[in-house]
Amino acid sequence: MTTIMVGTMIGLLLLGFPMMIPLITAAVIGFYIMFNGFGQMDTLIQQMMAGIRPASLIAVPMFILAADIMTRGQSANRLIAMVMSFIGHVKGGLAVSTAASCTLFGAVSGSTQATVVAVGSPLRPKMLKAGYSDPFTLALIINASDIAFLIPPSIGMIIYGVISGTSIGELFIAGIGPGLMILLMFSAYCVVYAIVKDVPTEPKSTWKERAKAVQQALWPLGFPVIIVGGIYGGIFSPTEAAAACVLYAVLLEFVVFRSLQMNDIYAIAKSTGLITAVVFILVAAGNGFSWIISFAQIPQAILEAVGVNDAGPTGVLIAICISFFVACMFVDPIVVILVLTPIFAPAIAATGLDPVLVGILITLQVAIGSATPPFGCDIFTAIAIFKRPYFEVIKGTPPFIFILIFAAALLIMFPQIALFLRDVAFR
Repeated sequence: MTTIMVGTMIGLLLLGFPMMIPLITAAVIGFYIMFNGFGQMDTLIQQMMAGIRPASLIAVPMFILAADIMTRGQSANRLIAMVMSFIGHVKGGLAVSTAASCTLFGAVSGSTQATVVAVGSPLRPKMLKAGYSDPFTLALIINASDIAFLIPPSIGMIIYGVISGTSIGELFIAGIGPGLMILLMFSAYCVVYAIVKDVPTEPKSTWKERAKAVQQALWPLGFPVIIVGGIYGGIFSPTEAAAACVLYAVLLEFVVFRSLQMNDIYAIAKSTGLITAVVFILVAAGNGFSWIISFAQIPQAILEAVGVNDAGPTGVLIAICISFFVACMFVDPIVVILVLTPIFAPAIAATGLDPVLVGILITLQVAIGSATPPFGCDIFTAIAIFKRPYFEVIKGTPPFIFILIFAAALLIMFPQIALFLRDVAFR
């Protein structure tokens, strides 16, 4: 049955069907084989609907909507201008500013692809003008944007939390440490690159200009305060924080900045609705697929066949990292989380691993895979936005991928990088 289901998915993907079709078709075929017909098909439908029933999933369209409003408004540009005013003049400062801007915007959007658009569009021309090569610039943008997967809010963390039953609030707080660590590692590489390539520096901003940039960015900086401060302080649940972010984004862009008009609402709502529909169909299909493979005890059989059950906690974490990293090179991150998380659930439970640490590692791996050839989704976002050929986009990615893999190794060796803030906030 496993061979038929996997073969069906691969065949339909090769034929060009969107991922939701292979998932649903494989689940239906598995159901047919397991129950000898379609007599109880309503059971599978119930399982699919159960996948989108958790109230915490409401946070997903909320964060998507808030990110869409901010991307079309002034929030992203104000955050970028503030970062540039402080570090744009140092060696490699423009590249470091790009990485820091991606981190900041990730803290208000939770979406890697929204970050590629919001930060990459204004900063790529500046980096090219400053003397950075286009392959380096493109690689920095798509990889630094993946920090948005780790810095709260994170759509990937929400999906993992729903599937695994892990606290989304704890995942959000635990992602801050690894996200900042990766920002520092990227910044160090950018400085070294600029020194080696002798990239010119930007003009130094005056303290008056910096004060003005900070003043203009104060309102957008309220987003991470609402999200992290609200959850940490027990004021909001993650879902309530998402709703508060939407309200804040509307007030900011429509009332305070007046960067958007009422006639922009239709386009924003349409974009959010389309993205949300795709995400929820994938979640429903993934839950049906996961139920089938769990009912048939396929995860246990796979883990036993490859010896993961006997590998111990570190071995299980390494196996998880490799599996999620490789899978996200070919398939959408949300689908990978939906399909692989239930497969590894027995091994995670058996070895007593902290599900929050596992969630952070999984989130990091899907972030890496999202920017890794051949089919990382952020690569194709960059191709579409910047109109550059595929091989030019991926040419500069290897150093960043190695940095991210090293970061994953550090998390396995020193889990407190992720768990320290979680323990302070929730223990």
